[in-house]
Amino acid sequence: MKSIIVLFFTIFSVLMACNSSKNQKTFEDKPKLESDTIRISNEEIEYDVIIIDGGFTSWFNSYARPRNYYTQSYLEARNRIWVLEWNRRAMLPSQYNPNLYEMTINYQTGIDYGFEVNYMIYNYLVYFQLTNKQQLGGFVPRI
Repeated sequence: MKSIIVLFFTIFSVLMACNSSKNQKTFEDKPKLESDTIRISNEEIEYDVIIIDGGFTSWFNSYARPRNYYTQSYLEARNRIWVLEWNRRAMLPSQYNPNLYEMTINYQTGIDYGFEVNYMIYNYLVYFQLTNKQQLGGFVPRI
């Protein structure tokens, strides 16, 4: 009887493994970063995003989802919550580590920064939360 249960479990496991590989999405649209300083600029609405973090480039190249994985509205929603909490912590250096939250992020909700800026800010904030064991919003960041 035990051998029948083991055989059934083995067959079931093999079938599930074969079935799950068929449903995987593939995304080819992920950029490779080369430098530890990432700069994104847009002359039209006069903004610059500069990310200077030695570990972010390798994390991004290893773990970040491709560009077409998220929608811009998803990225904006997460960024709004996380940046708001980041800025709150940056203004309270006696409560939060001032070495982690050195300056505020000027991210205004009424401005359309475009997909690329939201994508890079989102990925940096995911990286920051995971590597520093911080939680900026009511949910755990995922990769």
